[in-house]
Amino acid sequence: MTLVVHETFVSIQGESTHAGRPCFFIRLSGCNLRCAWCDTRAAWTGGQERSLDELLALARDAACPLVEVTGGEPLLQAETPALVSALCRGGFEVLVETNGSLDISPLDPAATAIVDIKCPSSGESKANDLGNLARLRPADELKFVLADRTDYVFARDLVREMARPGRAVHFSPVFGTLDPKVLAAWMLEDRLAVRLGLQWHKYIWGPEATGV
Repeated sequence: MTLVVHETFVSIQGESTHAGRPCFFIRLSGCNLRCAWCDTRAAWTGGQERSLDELLALARDAACPLVEVTGGEPLLQAETPALVSALCRGGFEVLVETNGSLDISPLDPAATAIVDIKCPSSGESKANDLGNLARLRPADELKFVLADRTDYVFARDLVREMARPGRAVHFSPVFGTLDPKVLAAWMLEDRLAVRLGLQWHKYIWGPEATGV
């Protein structure tokens, strides 16, 4: 069993409730969306085939209890659920970051899905599979990437309609486009029960750095 992998690396987790923790990343190749502000365009195509056993060995060698499977869009590859299950059985704490356009139900319930709901500025909001909101497990998280006020209103209204009390929901400003202070002010004005996400890896190493 093989998967097409863009890169693997160890870094500080920059997003989600796990931000700040050392993490081993498996970035799979291929994506079905073309978001206007995408910061991982290199992963849209290409990549190298790696076996499931090889990826498990790399995860063990990385010696990080936390592993994230990301992309691209990891759920495009039919073997991804098997990789996620194998990592869970291997004793890892597993995160799967997905663009929200594909059904998350094949993922092992022991993993945490981080579902990115696309806002209007992405150009891909029509691709959202909003059925995933009903498929979320208790530990799963939601992320909205916001470039402007229109995105904020879209995300705010959706959260007000569906947010489960205690669900981790992250509002992340597009780096260099939406000032975090502005987004923070909107959130405070509305007393919105969400978290401000700042992509810590970009603040540490800069927005152009790769493999971080």
